[in-house]
Amino acid sequence: MAVIGIDSHKDTLAGCLIDTAARAVQHRELPNTAQGHAELVAWARAAGVDRVGIEGSGSYGRPAAEALIAAGVATVEVPPQMTAAARRGRLTGAKSDHIDALEIARIAARDHDLRSPRFAGACDELACLVSYRRELVAARTAAINRLHGDLEKIRCGYHTHTAALTSPRGLDAATKLLRGDTGPRAEIARDRVRQIRQLNRQVDALSTRVVEAVTHSGTTLTDIYGIGPIGAADIIAEVGDPARFETKARFAMANGTAPLQASSGRVRRHRLNRGGNRQLNKAIHTAAIAQISRPGTEGRAYYQRCLDRGKTKREAIRALKRRISDRVWTHLQADLQHPKPAPCLT
Repeated sequence: MAVIGIDSHKDTLAGCLIDTAARAVQHRELPNTAQGHAELVAWARAAGVDRVGIEGSGSYGRPAAEALIAAGVATVEVPPQMTAAARRGRLTGAKSDHIDALEIARIAARDHDLRSPRFAGACDELACLVSYRRELVAARTAAINRLHGDLEKIRCGYHTHTAALTSPRGLDAATKLLRGDTGPRAEIARDRVRQIRQLNRQVDALSTRVVEAVTHSGTTLTDIYGIGPIGAADIIAEVGDPARFETKARFAMANGTAPLQASSGRVRRHRLNRGGNRQLNKAIHTAAIAQISRPGTEGRAYYQRCLDRGKTKREAIRALKRRISDRVWTHLQADLQHPKPAPCLT
C-alpha cells in the first residue's frame, strides 16, 4: 500500500511517501496554502497512493484534508498521540517534520480503523458555536476574577455583604461601591463591569442559538437526566461522527470514564483514567452529579447500590460516570441511525 503522511503546520505541510514495504520513497515540504494543497492533490494522484494520512486535520491540516477529500483522495486522520507513541519507539529518539511525516504514513498504512475526517453539516457548525461560547465564558470568568481582585483592594471585604459578581445583582452592587471613586483602579473596575455585562449578553445570545440548534437536531441526548441542551451541544461537538466509536468501551476510553488496568503479577487492579477528552468527561460528570443530587433518579439508585457494596463515594461516582457514558453512546448511535436534518445555523 502506497501512502502519503502529512505533518501539518501553520505555514508548511511536511509530506512523506512510503511504498508497500513502509519505506520512505520521497519527502516533500509544501506551503500550507491553496497552491500547496493543489500540489498535494497532484502528488497523491501521480504517486497512485491508496490513502493519505494527516495529523491535525481539525486545525492546520484542515484545508489540505478538505482539498484531498474534494478531489476524491482517500484521507484519514492520524491522532497526534499515535505519532508521539511511534516516535518514542524509535531507538534514536530524534524528532523532525520528516520523521513525523514518515511515522504518520506508516500509521495510516497499517491501521485500518482510522476514519476520514468530516467537516460539512450542522454538526460542524454547532461545534463552531460551542467553541466560541466557551471562549466567551472563559473571558467572562477571567474578567470577573480580575474585578474581584480590584474590589478587594478598593473595598476590602466587600464580598461579605454583596451578591456574587456572576449575577446582575452583584454587578449592580459593585457599581454602587465604586460610585464617587475617581481613582484609576476604580475606573478600571468600572470598565470591567461594563465588559462583563457585554460578555453576559453575548453568552446569553449564543446560548439561545445553541439551544435552538440542539432542539432542531432532534438528538435524544437530552432524554438523559442531567444532560441539558448545552451539555448535549458539548457532546455532539466533541464527538463529531459517532461512527468513530464502534463500541461502548471505545467511547468510554475516549472520554476518560474507562479505568486503566494497572495490574502486576498476582495483583489485579485498575486506576483512574485521567486521559481522554476532558470536555466529554466534564459533560458526563455534570450529568452524574445532577442524578446523584436528585432522589428517585436511576443514577441516584445506582450510586446508592455502589455505596452499599462498599465502594467509596469517589468510586461510586466513577462507576456511575461509566454507566452514563454507555447510555450516551447508545443515544448517539440511535441518533446516527435516525438522523433529523437540521437547518443551517448561520
